[in-house]
Amino acid sequence: MRALKIFLRLGIALAFIGIIGAAALGVGLYYHFSPKLPDVETLKDVKFQTPLKVLSSDGKLIAEFGEKKRIPVNFEEIPPNFVYALRAAEDSRFFEHFGIDVIGLARAAVQLASSGQIKSGGSTITMQVAKNFFLTRERTFERKFSEILLSLKIEQSLSKEEIMELYVNKIYLGHRSYGIQAAANTYYGKNIDELSIAQLAMIAGLPKAPSAYNPITNPTRALERRNWILGRMQSLNFISSSEYESAVNTPVTAKYHTTDIELYAPYIAEMVRGELFEHYGEELYSDGFTVHTTVDSRMQEAANTALRNGLLSYVKRHGYRGPEKQFDISQLSLTEKLQLLKDETAFAQVEPALVIAVDEKSLIVLRKDGSEITIDWEGLAWAKPFKTVNYTGAAPKKASDIAKVGDLVRIFNTGEHWELSQVPKVQGALVALNPQTGAVESLAGGFSFTHNKFNRATQALRQPGSNFKPFIYAAALENGFTPATIVNDAPIVQNDSLDEGWRPENSNRKFAGPTRLRVGLYKSRNLVSIRVLRSLGISKGIDYLARFGFNKDTLPSNLSLSLGSADVTPMELATGYAALANGGYRVAPFFIDRIEDQDGNIVFENSAPMVCSECDHPAPRIMDKRANYLLYSMLQDVIRKGTATRARALKRNDLAGKTGTTNEQKDAWFSGYNANIVATAWVGYDQPAPLGRREYGGTAALPIWIDFMRTALADTPESPLPVPAGIVQARIDAQTGLRAQPGQGNTIFEYFKAEQLPRQGYSATGAPPGQSAEDIF
Repeated sequence: MRALKIFLRLGIALAFIGIIGAAALGVGLYYHFSPKLPDVETLKDVKFQTPLKVLSSDGKLIAEFGEKKRIPVNFEEIPPNFVYALRAAEDSRFFEHFGIDVIGLARAAVQLASSGQIKSGGSTITMQVAKNFFLTRERTFERKFSEILLSLKIEQSLSKEEIMELYVNKIYLGHRSYGIQAAANTYYGKNIDELSIAQLAMIAGLPKAPSAYNPITNPTRALERRNWILGRMQSLNFISSSEYESAVNTPVTAKYHTTDIELYAPYIAEMVRGELFEHYGEELYSDGFTVHTTVDSRMQEAANTALRNGLLSYVKRHGYRGPEKQFDISQLSLTEKLQLLKDETAFAQVEPALVIAVDEKSLIVLRKDGSEITIDWEGLAWAKPFKTVNYTGAAPKKASDIAKVGDLVRIFNTGEHWELSQVPKVQGALVALNPQTGAVESLAGGFSFTHNKFNRATQALRQPGSNFKPFIYAAALENGFTPATIVNDAPIVQNDSLDEGWRPENSNRKFAGPTRLRVGLYKSRNLVSIRVLRSLGISKGIDYLARFGFNKDTLPSNLSLSLGSADVTPMELATGYAALANGGYRVAPFFIDRIEDQDGNIVFENSAPMVCSECDHPAPRIMDKRANYLLYSMLQDVIRKGTATRARALKRNDLAGKTGTTNEQKDAWFSGYNANIVATAWVGYDQPAPLGRREYGGTAALPIWIDFMRTALADTPESPLPVPAGIVQARIDAQTGLRAQPGQGNTIFEYFKAEQLPRQGYSATGAPPGQSAEDIF
């Protein structure tokens, strides 16, 4: 008995010593590690790594950039059933403990003592927050003790709700998804508050091992863990028995959902990414910026459709180049046939397909999704064999003249029927601006961004041809010319050594003789433009063109400038036309309206000059308003009776514009506008080559512009440029430009600046001071 008492006393003494020793050790460890711990107060201002979002002006998602998909949520936005599921899976006593699960830690200590490793850390959600935000993932005693100390500090600084919010937004849940909202989108294509109990439990099972319990890549193990969590939720009275039975019998419905892009505008998206990268570098992919662009979704969709359809129409005019590949499929199963299509990509909705049957007047093709469609003769008859850009072979008489079984072809749904198609080799661009502000309202930089990422709207330097002439005429109207000025449309005799041997001609190779300036523009007479520039002087002309944003250092210092021999991009040309459309003010194109950080604070807001009288940054006037209106009136005639009469199909009287075609039809253009919108369309090959002898601005580019404007202007009132003060009308002789006599025939009304109104019987040449009328002949 005495021995037992001695033993008990000894045990108590040893236990007491052990407790004191443990306490001393704990205190020592605390003072050793505590100074090295990070400041947990920083958790109150955490900025989660979230991707860059690019939106249209009306809030549609254009693109996301960033490796980590994350959409932070507040605690109030977390469904209660998800909190229950997470507690069941990770930390059932989360709202009761002080940050540490003593039993779990004891279990980890036993494992460490017996094996030298920590196999299950007994971590609480608070400890996981400490680890995820501050520590490495190494399994060492030092890291574990730091984790414990940090957890105690976190619990003292933050509420349980704040800790839970940090956790659910930080955790990695597979497939580049960080946080529960991103996971809900990725696995179910829904917001977290739209998920069922079974789906919430599935996501709650992912933090432990996102790859092992992934419902897409490992549905069996994911189902087991989900059901285990549901069982825990029931045993903890988080859900009822009926809820458990319903959830546990729910099949796995998860599948991979990509980001729901609402507006296809990849060229704009890349312009935004490039612009921000210059300012923020790699941080732009994680700092959660939201960029609100100037792009109007309706106009952007119209631009995409118009450019695609215009280039496909060009393809059909020039014939079918044949299949992309040919296979022997006679012995192949359906699965093997689909394998042939697996790696083929659709471009701008022009899909790959495999010809599996050829009938007299139709083809049956297999699509990538395994469906079969029939292409009737209506969708085949166009396919004359391509020979050159100028010639096609004979029209096909039956389907076998076009394709055979095993051909890998392209097909396109017009909305009315399926037709045989092909990916165009020709390219194009379309850009539309608000001329009052310079805002880019739509931009398509090519047939398909997926096929070729080169942005022709902003990067393709091409000769604009006659599309450039309005700027030469603008200079003339500001330097004494009038729309009735007579200029001789006749061969040029060159005495300038720079232009020696140059023999410019009109497109029809004919000369009309004395021609009014208005007629010279709407009929696009080359010799008239050349004489106008020669009269102005090349140096003076270049200085004037620089007002519109054209780089004077790159403008050719010879008379070919009047025919559009400068190299410009469609964006530069549209910007120049914007000044014609807004009454004569220079605006700069921009496509970013504002940028917000992840808290919704505006960090950038556009303040570019715009056409206004009382705003902070008014655009500078670069053109006399009366000369601007005279030019507008002349360019209206390009549509009414000139080279762009196709645009009359829009049935509007407020439109003005100009076609453009370069030598050998290598580039085709049309730029047009009213007071509220300006758009430029271009068609050509990336490596300049003839488009074909029948391809001009009016046949290749103008139809694209018309299709775009048909949507862009739908349900909008006509917006002509207002007639400024100091503009008068007079009746003139249509042939000579002289002021008409009373009762005279063959007369027209013409606009003039009031001080340039010719007296009756006098010529309306408007020759510049110091020059005679003969100087412009």
